Amino acid sequence: MNDMMRRRSVLSAGALGLAGLGLSKKFPAWAQTGSSGLQGDSPALSGEDIRLRIAHDMFKVGGRTGHAITINGVLPAPLIRLLEGQNVRLHVENGLDEDSSIHWHGLILPFQMDGVPGISFPGIKPGTTFTYEFPIKQSGTYWYHSHSGLQEQMGHYGPIVIGPAGADPVAFDREHVIVLSDWTFIHPHQVMAKLKQKSAYFNRQKQTLTDGAMSAAERARWGGMRMDPADIADVGGSTYSFLVNGHGPDENWTGLFKPGERVRLRFVNASAMTIFNLRIPGLAMTVVQADGQHVRPVETDEFQISVAETYDVIVTPTADQAYTVVAEAIDRSGMARATLAPRLGMVAAIPALRRRPTLSMRDMGMGDMGMADMGGEACAPEHAAMGHCTPGAPAAAMNHDMRDKSSVPPNVKVGVGVDMIAPMPVDRTGDRPLGLETEPHRVLTYHDLAPLVPFHDTRPPARSIDIHLTGNMERFMWSFDGKKMNEGAEPIRFARGERVRVNLINNSMMNHPIHIHGHFFELVTGKDHGHPIKHTVNVMPGGKASFDLTADAPGDWAFHCHLLYHMHAGMMNVVKVRPMVGSGAA
Repeated sequence: MNDMMRRRSVLSAGALGLAGLGLSKKFPAWAQTGSSGLQGDSPALSGEDIRLRIAHDMFKVGGRTGHAITINGVLPAPLIRLLEGQNVRLHVENGLDEDSSIHWHGLILPFQMDGVPGISFPGIKPGTTFTYEFPIKQSGTYWYHSHSGLQEQMGHYGPIVIGPAGADPVAFDREHVIVLSDWTFIHPHQVMAKLKQKSAYFNRQKQTLTDGAMSAAERARWGGMRMDPADIADVGGSTYSFLVNGHGPDENWTGLFKPGERVRLRFVNASAMTIFNLRIPGLAMTVVQADGQHVRPVETDEFQISVAETYDVIVTPTADQAYTVVAEAIDRSGMARATLAPRLGMVAAIPALRRRPTLSMRDMGMGDMGMADMGGEACAPEHAAMGHCTPGAPAAAMNHDMRDKSSVPPNVKVGVGVDMIAPMPVDRTGDRPLGLETEPHRVLTYHDLAPLVPFHDTRPPARSIDIHLTGNMERFMWSFDGKKMNEGAEPIRFARGERVRVNLINNSMMNHPIHIHGHFFELVTGKDHGHPIKHTVNVMPGGKASFDLTADAPGDWAFHCHLLYHMHAGMMNVVKVRPMVGSGAA
């Protein structure tokens, strides 16, 4: 056990010195059950000077209590309400015994205020206060969280709502901020250690001999490749409690409404590792914002919200009844659950967890091939290109070693950290999310999103770059282009003002929500209604996603997978935006 873990164990055992601290629930007003959602009923932090204090605390859910890191003594952290066009000074005191930080996720600001230690500022030392100061240049739903160690997993996150300077294009009668997250009583450094020792340590949904989802021959082929088609999430419901505004499923956070009202729900996925499939049975949702940016209203029955994404939806319940908000973990190992109701105490039926999805050849980056296509006498060349077999060898001999290096892209470093190169990755931004492919109701995809106002830069990209999402799933090693940050990864360099197409190519069999700091981008969907403007994109297994970026923010910016343990394991890099060569700028 290292010194940090030992120190935290002492703290959680009682060294906080305050008897009963945190044993009663402590929620900010906006996150309390029975919230009206009416302006003025849920005080938030606002104005030009805001004070935040990061500290050790305790948190209770499901009858158990564990060590947390909170801001101003509450979990989730306080709601910050700002106004487009104002200036803000956020004075952040670090009451921990270790460095900390706050990153303002999705906000456009000077890079020195972005809050990433080692990239944009030194971090906040224990017992010191750092003042973030910047103008507010946007409106919408955002959030803030630690970018130090694994503090985000322990409760260091909260929402930001920024009102528009002019009229809001979205009409609503009341609103509820709904922050989704995952909580574990296992210290995050121990979670990381267990994942490194055995990547499937927390997977309690592995295939069994009696599982009827696939044939014995298919199971044998997956085993021959040393892959598990049930490897959907690294940490699931056997370890996590899934929370809505800090409340576990049995605690049933409830937001109120009056029948006939237009209710705005601002969803934030502040999880460390959990991607949610979200629906409200019996109630259609009209999506009006994605990542804080207005979209043309589009009605749906379910959408996936990946880690770090935000979605605003409008619902108009007309009946005097309760509705269940269901946020099902992508691996179906559990759910976060809440209620919308006219009166406190009302409940609605809670649907059972749906059948657990399994991965396919498409998720392996093999196009639309089925497992049956791999059962021939010999190994196909495209399989050999991925290193799963050698030409002329029986399919049964396939394994998950990368043997044929000839097909590896030139910018990818091959080594123990890369165990797979997808041979036929395809654009999957229009695909329904994993497990929702055959649902009879409407399911949102990125192709359904169109900006309400077009992106400000209409120039075509002058160049393109490929960034491969790489890893070794068995060893829990993650990287970009086979290179971990601080282990040989060259920064990604853009000239200030240039327009670049970035192609994200997922060579793994896991979803990766990729986030760039300090910028928004246009996600390329091929649709003529305009490309959605986002700061985070979920890249599906074996798939591709492209975005057009205008590098208009000088400085050094973090670029990473927002699955916390993937980032911590190395899937992170630095984007450097510098003046054009010959511009005369310093």
